[in-house]
Amino acid sequence: MPTTLPIPIEFALPEGWRPAPPDEVGAPGVAFVALHPEPDAGFTANITIDGDFWTDEEETLADMAEGSVERLRQAAAGAVEVAARRELGSPDAPGLAQRLTFTAVVGGVPRELVQSQVYLSMQDVTDPHKRVVIRLILTVTAAQEDAVRGDFQEFLRSVAPDTGTAGTDAGPDAGPDAGPDAGSGA
Repeated sequence: MPTTLPIPIEFALPEGWRPAPPDEVGAPGVAFVALHPEPDAGFTANITIDGDFWTDEEETLADMAEGSVERLRQAAAGAVEVAARRELGSPDAPGLAQRLTFTAVVGGVPRELVQSQVYLSMQDVTDPHKRVVIRLILTVTAAQEDAVRGDFQEFLRSVAPDTGTAGTDAGPDAGPDAGPDAGSGA
């Protein structure tokens, strides 16, 4: 069952990407999924969004990222390598990005995959005492990574808390079927 994000966000999907129901594409527990229009060798590149309240002030974004690595290691068919990890943002709005490489069985065939994970810390616009972490993930085949990286960067630049002000619509790319977690109503 898809989840909802702890705060509403807005974003715009890159041209050609289309929203998909998380449960129908095997991504339960995420709030939003978008699929690339051109699969590579039977695998469709995807962007997922999930998030939660940041309740443990002792836990760092690096701790959360390492937890994601461990969960992926449990699910992947082979080793998961942290190819890169770096901090982003500022002390008031910290972030973290990491790039993971791993092998997973897709359609009965092992595939070399890459995940780019970005963790963004945001304040709840209705209650500034609440902090949340939004996780944005691109999963792609190693062969398609270079072709899709720019789309993911474009997507990341569009992500912001939804302040509910006029003119913040994510645009037509979010699509009417994207559900409550897409566009300005996320």
